[in-house]
Amino acid sequence: MRLITRREALRCLSSASAATWLAGHTVLKFGSASAFGERSPEDSGPSLAPGAPTSPERMALIEAFRKRSEGLQNKFEARTHKSDWEMPYRLFRPEAAHGKIPLVVYLHGSGGLGDDNLKQLAFGNIFGTRLWLLPENQKAFPCYVVAPQTDRGWIRYDFSQQPAKELPGFGDGNRLALEIVEGLRRKFGIDERRIYVAGNSMGGAGVWNMLGNRPNFFAAAVICCGGVSPDDGAGSIETALWDFHGDADEVVPVSSSRDRIAARRKAGGHPIYTEYAGVDHNGATGLAFTEPALPKWLFSQRRK
Repeated sequence: MRLITRREALRCLSSASAATWLAGHTVLKFGSASAFGERSPEDSGPSLAPGAPTSPERMALIEAFRKRSEGLQNKFEARTHKSDWEMPYRLFRPEAAHGKIPLVVYLHGSGGLGDDNLKQLAFGNIFGTRLWLLPENQKAFPCYVVAPQTDRGWIRYDFSQQPAKELPGFGDGNRLALEIVEGLRRKFGIDERRIYVAGNSMGGAGVWNMLGNRPNFFAAAVICCGGVSPDDGAGSIETALWDFHGDADEVVPVSSSRDRIAARRKAGGHPIYTEYAGVDHNGATGLAFTEPALPKWLFSQRRK
């Protein structure tokens, strides 16, 4: 198998056709965010941070996160999982944990592709890996955090085609990531009813793939501008989900999230969907993972 390059991964993420909105489906604006379709009370979700997505208030929130979280990446241990191939991963272990506590699994975006066991904590991945390590979050919600690194993506690809074509089925990258999770479950005091998965861009596609192929395994999922994949969004509808996307995304079309959320709701699910007006691909990640309500929402979810 030929390894996927970062450029190829980016092409994969942007290769889907922009789906046409169906008549009767609308984008409803709610202040700094928008939502696809009609929103029932249970779909409305937690309150968002004040200010429009590009306002000084929101930019200040992101900048404050960058400053306060600097250095937290050094709290992750470097490890390697050996299976069909070696998958590097980083593990954060809470300092003062008592009893069984949650585990957060983070799937990196294309900027983290490789095997250096570093890039999955860098670039746009700083938000989804460091958020849970902030002192106030560890005090309120102590948890383990694992960040595996793939060199070939999370979903399945046909690398004989250029650009590589997305294929249905469970991705090998995801399969090894779950092997890592299983190993951690056996070794540490992890609450099996509170295992969460989050991902950005290519990692977001990985989360959709996880939900579609390993239903009811995770207690909740967080996705930001999830990349294109054959997964339609209707998998594991009982799993709590908060999905984010910018409507000016130039890498992954916003229809990728809109269509999946529509399919999920049609199947009976109740996902939360936040769409940031005027925000591009890179901008959405910082906004999503600095929503003040996100940690409390995530850790309140438990698998039935």
